[in-house]
Amino acid sequence: MTFRKKISVIIPAYNIEDLIVRCLKSVRDQTYPSELMEIIVVDDGSTDDTYKRIEEFIEKSEQEGEQHPKMLLLHQENGGSSKARNLALSAATGDYIGFVDSDDYVDSHMYESLMKAIEENSTEESPVLMAQASRDEIAEDGTRLPDVCIPPKAVKTINGEQHLRTLLMHTGDASFCTKLTSRALFKGECRGFPENELNEDFYLMIHMLKRVEKLVILPQQYYHVFYRSGSNSRKKADQKDYFPPVFTDIVRNSDVAYRLVRKNFPALMDVAMRFCLIQRLDYLLHIPISKMNHGNKFYRKEVVGFLQKHMKDIFSNKYLTTKNRAYLVALGIAPKAVRSAHAKVRGIK
Repeated sequence: MTFRKKISVIIPAYNIEDLIVRCLKSVRDQTYPSELMEIIVVDDGSTDDTYKRIEEFIEKSEQEGEQHPKMLLLHQENGGSSKARNLALSAATGDYIGFVDSDDYVDSHMYESLMKAIEENSTEESPVLMAQASRDEIAEDGTRLPDVCIPPKAVKTINGEQHLRTLLMHTGDASFCTKLTSRALFKGECRGFPENELNEDFYLMIHMLKRVEKLVILPQQYYHVFYRSGSNSRKKADQKDYFPPVFTDIVRNSDVAYRLVRKNFPALMDVAMRFCLIQRLDYLLHIPISKMNHGNKFYRKEVVGFLQKHMKDIFSNKYLTTKNRAYLVALGIAPKAVRSAHAKVRGIK
């Protein structure tokens, strides 16, 4: 197949000196034509040798004399992954945009396979604006973890509403890292990632899906997620009362998703309500008991208050399991007592 579309791959990097070369090499050594690829790396104010490692890698790649994609290194004061991605987006020249987190790595066939799927499933009237590879999860010790998203058995084509449904049912993949996304989608309210927020991929994705007529999903697990300890979503063992901010963000984003569904995808209203309830259940099963107090306004009003207000929906929503309902009702009535009992049963101190 003769390819014509250019791909820009964006890699934000922060204090990742031990893993950044593996990531860069996996993106550089793609089977997609190198003259149709560019790699944009943004150092997000690293305080270790990350910038130096990237600089050395680029210099070495240029000296090797092989045909490698053009690589651009940008730097910003520490501002987070979204800000770094947005800076790179402003410099990108590709027709399609890919993203790779700097601790992850990709298979050498990933971008060729994604672009082939885009070309084969596009027509002039209905181009494919987004294609997704499947992913696997790798632990710090190198062992394979259970799949977070189950790959399809064969290539699958769905529309934006169908993909949104999978996200709300916790079966789909909201990450932009597993995808090639048309640059044309990064416009208007979707021109960039929300800054200073977690779950930024989910927020941007659900707004972008209004304009996606076709999304092609490949069964091959070409994207490799590498789990490091100490990330934002993981509890720190030495901080008993540490509550990762991601749990607050998933509740906020569930409300954003509900409003978006109500306006643009009314057929998904029951699924969106289920999503709001399950995200709050996740919040309540992880919040330290010490933080379940009257002074915690978000916990009291936006989480427990929401459950109390939506008891009818808890009983009537067909997408909730019996176990879901039991937990939600109990936590809505006596959250601290139920949470204490749950922690005792699970052996959580």
